[in-house]
Amino acid sequence: MTARTPKNNAAPQIPPIHGESFLRMSWRVIKAKPTRVIGLVIIVVFALMGIFGPLLYPHNLPINPNAIYAPPSLRYPLGTDFEGTSNLALVITGARYVLFAALMAALFTVVFGTGIGLLSGYLIGTTDTVLMRITDFILTIPGFPLLVVLSTVWNFGQPVAMGFVLGITGWGGLARAVRSQTLSLRERGFIEAARGLGLPGWHIVFFEILPNMGPYIAMNLLVSITGAIYAEVGLFYLGVVPFHVNNWGVMLNLAVFTGGAMESAKALPYLLSPLVAILLLTLGVVLFLDALDEIFNPRLREAA
Repeated sequence: MTARTPKNNAAPQIPPIHGESFLRMSWRVIKAKPTRVIGLVIIVVFALMGIFGPLLYPHNLPINPNAIYAPPSLRYPLGTDFEGTSNLALVITGARYVLFAALMAALFTVVFGTGIGLLSGYLIGTTDTVLMRITDFILTIPGFPLLVVLSTVWNFGQPVAMGFVLGITGWGGLARAVRSQTLSLRERGFIEAARGLGLPGWHIVFFEILPNMGPYIAMNLLVSITGAIYAEVGLFYLGVVPFHVNNWGVMLNLAVFTGGAMESAKALPYLLSPLVAILLLTLGVVLFLDALDEIFNPRLREAA
């Protein structure tokens, strides 16, 4: 007897992730609100900065002793630092490490959190108990202090290493959320039908359950990027990571502890430049998340 999927328990319908129709629909949703377009533009600009910034500005930026703490001008749109180096050039060259490390951290977070949540929610029993106790342990550890300790024994000079450590300390919340959704989906009719057809467990997890979590995972990826940026910039600001790379956190550290930004108004542009970059990137992500929510949610599109 062939198992059938009950009509009232059909698999949740999500939009296709390929083809021109999906791209046209996505662009229509994005351009429906100017704020979404602004968010997309901000993300694209920072992505281009991370890719092409070091090509536009070499690693060793020019120093101009005659332009120390020069105010914003046409030549120096964001002013200069305590060595006469363009703050804009520092922000652009520092974007590559910040963004690449944050992307690696978000990917590791999504992989660990999604994988453990899926296994825990689908296998249940002893496996669920063990994995959830590990997750509880990760959630009870204060993340940032742990990163400070790990930075003393781990080389955070490479963005992949930084991203890996940020990822393994931040996946707990996502794992619990994915587990909850998996527990809900595994009782749905289309999963029961898949079991009735004799499909293996790995096929059900990766081809039946996981695709229905795609929208949530995609949105969590963007949110994780912003959280990772705050964490890594904070580590560089505290000075626990060697200053051999251009980084927004390094700019903040030098502005406060070396450049006298807290004492002289002339140094404020140097202090504010990386802060504005972080705030703009966060704003872009927040604005674009609104578009993603509607793109992946047919009910929101219909209501709009």
